[in-house]
Amino acid sequence: MPEILKNVGKAITTLPENFKPHKAVKRIYDQRAHMIETGEGITWALGEALAFATLLVEGNHVRLSGQDVERGTFSHRHSVLHDQATGEQYCPLDHIMINQNEEMFTVSNSSLSEFGVLGFELGYSMENPNSLVLWEAQSGDFANGARVIFDQFLSSGESKWLRQTGLVVLLPHGYDGQLLGILVQDLSVFFRAAAAATSCCFLSHCIIAVSVAPSAISSTPLAFTLRCVEWQRSIREEKQKMGGSPSSYHSRLRVSPHTTSPIRANIRRQGHPGFDKQGTRFKRLIKDRNDHSDHEPSIRRLVLCSGKVYYELDELRQGSSIGDVAICRVEQLCPFPYDLIQRELKRYPNAEIMWCQEEPMNMGAYSYIAPRLSTAMKALGRGNIDDIKYVGRAPSAATATGFYSMHGKEQNELVTKALQPEPIVNPH
Repeated sequence: MPEILKNVGKAITTLPENFKPHKAVKRIYDQRAHMIETGEGITWALGEALAFATLLVEGNHVRLSGQDVERGTFSHRHSVLHDQATGEQYCPLDHIMINQNEEMFTVSNSSLSEFGVLGFELGYSMENPNSLVLWEAQSGDFANGARVIFDQFLSSGESKWLRQTGLVVLLPHGYDGQLLGILVQDLSVFFRAAAAATSCCFLSHCIIAVSVAPSAISSTPLAFTLRCVEWQRSIREEKQKMGGSPSSYHSRLRVSPHTTSPIRANIRRQGHPGFDKQGTRFKRLIKDRNDHSDHEPSIRRLVLCSGKVYYELDELRQGSSIGDVAICRVEQLCPFPYDLIQRELKRYPNAEIMWCQEEPMNMGAYSYIAPRLSTAMKALGRGNIDDIKYVGRAPSAATATGFYSMHGKEQNELVTKALQPEPIVNPH
């Protein structure tokens, strides 16, 4: 493990000797300390904390605000701890270095006034272009309360006033069929606002859908945050960055080994054991996990998807011993990764091409993906938009069913259909 990660990892998992946190929180921090010690099983929350810590060591100001961001909506972050005896607060990220200026890292819970808070953070990011400024909605659809800021400023500010911002917006998006209007957001709204490359729409950690206007999810927890900074350091390409973080991901990561990463997965150095064949940097597209060769004519279907639906697809594929279906995760939806999509199309020359999503057809990424995927296909003589197979929920006026049993039935049907042996017939 690199010395800097070991040092900051120890700092952010060590609490003062007389500090008495809640026993559940103490257990979480003990687990994180074990992860740092072994270098294995790094969770999303710890990866984020490591990224923040390394940025602070480099002298960067990090600011995070939003409803319940100190604890984390899904009780995963715990960046501010409370002594159960005295009520004293302690923030480990404020104590990474000796005599650290506590203003270097700011995390604060904000009121349920998305319009006002997002507007403030937008202005803060414009006045502090070298800072990593993040606003996290308590749940993705809470962003509806800030719709005016998105439409009038974030998505069009550069076109109208030539003003750029490096603001990062995190929108937890969990498609579990319940809590209509809270956890489930209409992703297509953000794609419609994403003109060309005027903003950057981030997905977060290869598990679920996006948010605003161009560019990407991430391959490891640490990579997502560092990717934000890479954009901010490039003035020419600096755009707004929006990330749809999966709410259900935070519960899934507790039980699934596939949603954690070893610390070595964040080492970028060529020749390092952690530098796998796909690289360890942020990946715009993650190819099939079966390590296929550059030419696989026997694969009958190429499934393209993004988000946690991948894990359900891969679980069924493994359980049913299906060897002639490839599943690729499109981590960066916007700007669309034409080059990597064409690489996969060449790899599977005889494959049926399909887009799979959990959301209704009119509310996920399909309407944005289809014409761009068609362009990539035409360039290789692989057909047009009519040759793209769609598997997902039917168009709907509501973002979800609101009934868990119905949601589960629909989910099973779409995952099974995506891997069925028969050719896919489009519903339209």
